[in-house]
Amino acid sequence: MYPSQLLWKKTAARLPLEVPFPTVRGHPGQPSKDRTRMRMSQYFLPTMKENPAEAQIVSHRLMLRAGLVRQTSSGIYAWLPLGFRVLKNIERIVRQEQDASGAQEVLMPTIQSADLWRESGRYDAYGAEMLRIKDRHDREMLYGPTNEEMITVLFRDGVKSYRDLPRNLYHIQWKFRDEVRPRFGVMRAREFMMKDAYSFHSSFESLEQTYRVMYETYSRIFTRLGLQFRAVAADTGAIGGSGSHEFHVLADSGEDALAYCPTSDFAANVELAEALAPTTPRAVPTETMRNVDTPKQTTCEDVAALLGLPLQHTVKLIALMANDKLNIVLLRGDHSLNEVKVGKLESLADFRFAREDEIRAFFNCPPGFLGAVGIDRAQVRVIADRTVASMSDFVMGANIAKFHTAGINWDRDLPEPDVVADVRNVVTGDASPDGKGTLEICRGIEVGHIFQLRTKYSEALKATYLDENGKAQVMEMGCYGIGVSRIVAAAIEQNFDERGISIPAGMAPFQVAIAPIGIKKSEAVRNAAEQLYAELTAAGIEVLLDDRDERPGVMFADLELIGIPHRIVIGDRGLKEGNVEYQGRKDAQAQSVALQDVSKLVQSKL
Repeated sequence: MYPSQLLWKKTAARLPLEVPFPTVRGHPGQPSKDRTRMRMSQYFLPTMKENPAEAQIVSHRLMLRAGLVRQTSSGIYAWLPLGFRVLKNIERIVRQEQDASGAQEVLMPTIQSADLWRESGRYDAYGAEMLRIKDRHDREMLYGPTNEEMITVLFRDGVKSYRDLPRNLYHIQWKFRDEVRPRFGVMRAREFMMKDAYSFHSSFESLEQTYRVMYETYSRIFTRLGLQFRAVAADTGAIGGSGSHEFHVLADSGEDALAYCPTSDFAANVELAEALAPTTPRAVPTETMRNVDTPKQTTCEDVAALLGLPLQHTVKLIALMANDKLNIVLLRGDHSLNEVKVGKLESLADFRFAREDEIRAFFNCPPGFLGAVGIDRAQVRVIADRTVASMSDFVMGANIAKFHTAGINWDRDLPEPDVVADVRNVVTGDASPDGKGTLEICRGIEVGHIFQLRTKYSEALKATYLDENGKAQVMEMGCYGIGVSRIVAAAIEQNFDERGISIPAGMAPFQVAIAPIGIKKSEAVRNAAEQLYAELTAAGIEVLLDDRDERPGVMFADLELIGIPHRIVIGDRGLKEGNVEYQGRKDAQAQSVALQDVSKLVQSKL
């Protein structure tokens, strides 16, 4: 790295390349051999046989049972030795790829001044998730939920010229967000470890270039971690900005729905995926409008079943309030409202769902039988989803208790909508927005998110630089986050079986486990285990030696529970023939291998 690449230049004293070990157990200048060995008899590994009652999802159950974490208070966890090793392995890969991308590591404090957040305008707007505190001098502080303000001020004070840009700084640090209902273990904890990076630029083109670099960097990180993942276009949400991608670990337990096209590169969070308008024109009416008796049917599903119609022939009405004005949204019966899309419509940024008293006051009818025919259009705005705008002969509430209206058609029975927009979630089989196939839906756990923040924070905090003409310009900004502690849970949700965790090798706490059968009774077994341990360790492999005086079944159950990728079993019977047993964590059966060859076999698999 050239000095010109550093944001702040500082001469650092060089440490000697070799630092002698302290004297331990009578061996001056050498570490104790026992201290370098990972033995289960000496390892703090409080495993559990039964599923803990408080755990709702697989990763939470297995992380508790395998002794990776323990909850110390609601949503706050201590990371025990095994879990901490997993965290450090993830950190190592993240750090290596961030460094390779040209980003520079820093460390920002967890405690931040409230003044920074007031300057950006977010202190009062952030909400109850921010933990606000005061120091002994009664100064208002906060436990950082994120670092946009702090990093922007650091750049504001440290960058003066366009020659100092672009720069990209990252750190790996604990964050705190006071979740109203922490759940799912470390998946949605209040305290969590995050890698966040921030880049600053003199032009949008420069920001786009770094954004692409970080997209590729994230893809390499999750590939090296051994995860099945997808990068999807996403909404920028409260963070703001103009462009955004989320990185999701694919798992059935994922909280997010993802839309993707199997025959193209299109992928997006369902929040953002566009539902295209039907390509076929609206059909000519064939039915007369009429009221039908629906005494107990208050949902589209029940109405369709009573009338013997496809659910796709029904329309539901959703009443919204915004700026003290009523808006109604019309959706096809089998579709669901996309609140993110609705919030982007004119005058609906701060919408809420109408209360029952507000609904009754306008419609003079209880919810469940609401419709758009005959209402006073001067007092309400009608927003029709694109699909509904192309329908004919459809069924909707009659605004009369226990009745619905069938055979409704636009223009003839119902004035055209005030607004036609995409306000629904896409579904399987919808046309892909890129025109290259149809969409599928899968579930994902968000573990990374990158944003083109543009000037949202740099403008608010007056982070400027002088351009080539000596004129002050606002910096362009990017933001790139990875949930380091969340990755552990997400990886387990994707990699487990009935025996326990089968976590990918790149983040596993140990690469190899040695299970000597009867180590306390057999000198041959003990010597073979020690020799193999030394050989594998010398090769740079992280090995856990199960030297406990336990039955084979107990040893195997524990090693499978904690998810070590490779296991070598050493027993007297096999040693008499010069063999040991090797089994990968996902292998159905063990294989007999010559003791002299097993080290090479394991190294080849790693």
